[in-house]
Amino acid sequence: MSMRLLLESEQLEDYLIESAEVDFSNTAVAALADELSREAGNELAFVRAAFEYVRDHISHTWDIQSTRVTSSASGALLHREGICYAKSMLLCALLRSKGVPAGFCYQRLTLGDTPDTGHVIHALNGVYLESLGRWVRLDARGNKPGIDAQFSLEEEQLAFPIRTYYGEIDYPTIYIHPYPSTVAVLHQATNALEMYLQQLPTAL
Repeated sequence: MSMRLLLESEQLEDYLIESAEVDFSNTAVAALADELSREAGNELAFVRAAFEYVRDHISHTWDIQSTRVTSSASGALLHREGICYAKSMLLCALLRSKGVPAGFCYQRLTLGDTPDTGHVIHALNGVYLESLGRWVRLDARGNKPGIDAQFSLEEEQLAFPIRTYYGEIDYPTIYIHPYPSTVAVLHQATNALEMYLQQLPTAL
């Protein structure tokens, strides 16, 4: 059973806004959206293709042990890497570029496998599927052993199941813009590995 999602705005057009982080007018972002849309042929296929592209072709910075910090959709695409914050910006930009309403969702997770490692905020996306008349959540963080996020319409298949007994939280709101504290840390950090271990926000 999926969680009941809450909308920051009831106006779908608010989830199509362009911003510094969701910069879908960027030439490379727009060209990729055009290509994925053209090959897909319909809304569901396009959303799936965009999700799988960001999940599989944009590396998670921690997974590749890179120090680069990317802080926008175009930056994540240019360098082909980012943490979940930047990857969610890119997926949002690709979808909004083609008129698919999309926003930002968050979870509070343990940094490691247990609570003593501390908590961090993790970003994913909420997407409105007009053909189905409902919102779904997709997590393009990137799969690896132990993580298997998929495009699933029947039942959510996100990267991380929430363990409430560890103080983890599934926040229900779909935000129009990336949450301010997640944007701030990307602009302040100079080393992505240090940022990931020590500087990510711990709660919304």
